Amino acid sequence: MSRKVTKAIFPVAGLGTRFLPATKSIPKEIMTLVDRPLIQYAIDEARAAGIEEFIFVTSRGKGALEDYFDHAHELESNLKKAGKNDLLEILRGTNMDSGAIAYIRQHKALGLGHAVWCARRLVGDEPFAVILTDDVILGEPPCLQQMIEAYQETGGSMVATMEVSPERTKSYGVLDVAEDMGAIVRARGMVEKPKENPPSNLAVIGRYILAPTVMTNLNKLKQGSGGEIQLTDAIADEIEEGRDVFGLRFRGQRFDCGSKAGFLQATVAFGLARDELKDEFADYLADVLSMRRAAE
Repeated sequence: MSRKVTKAIFPVAGLGTRFLPATKSIPKEIMTLVDRPLIQYAIDEARAAGIEEFIFVTSRGKGALEDYFDHAHELESNLKKAGKNDLLEILRGTNMDSGAIAYIRQHKALGLGHAVWCARRLVGDEPFAVILTDDVILGEPPCLQQMIEAYQETGGSMVATMEVSPERTKSYGVLDVAEDMGAIVRARGMVEKPKENPPSNLAVIGRYILAPTVMTNLNKLKQGSGGEIQLTDAIADEIEEGRDVFGLRFRGQRFDCGSKAGFLQATVAFGLARDELKDEFADYLADVLSMRRAAE
């Protein structure tokens, strides 16, 4: 049986420039999808997968992100006095135990691989997960939980994958598949944002379970595609050194909340998934479509 995964790295040092001016004053990870910030979806997914230690790789200007996980004692007290127990339980669900979260600074924007490498001392010699908060996944069970369950059978390292059209492969890390076993594939290699001739249409999505040797590989890497230190390159080195890397075709729908269109799409999907919102929201969307068709 593979070693238990209890630590997760959340690279949250990005500036979120695609969402300016909103991100002038708040971190992108605090932007709200329905009624929860993006970071809460990532934390909930990690908790469901059994993660116990949460490592945030941050940068200057992320104070609001750190404050979000503090206990709001005055607000909790007011809700309790008002008898608003449902809201109190929701609020308590955002709290984190003392010592569960660690914050590491990434002082230079050198890419995802560098951000992960910044957490190397907290990871030590244990396998670890990486969650990119821009990738919000609507799935049951949650994506990382699916990966943990598969990892217990395979060991090695594992990435979440989804099929994309050939013209979109240049925007992703892409798997070169050695063996296709259905939901799980064994990788022969990985290519970061191939400009032409992608090895497959299986794109790597922002969920990873990585062996501690990936940190050793990152320690050796120089700047790769886009002038950044690529996590994909460090995972590809695992394969070259004879260690297993797998891809999991996860069950669920992924939204790129790092883009405005993806964020809006996620808002619609998550809104329609909420029992208390779906009927009114669906009626509104139907009216909007009807008016659009009439205008055409």
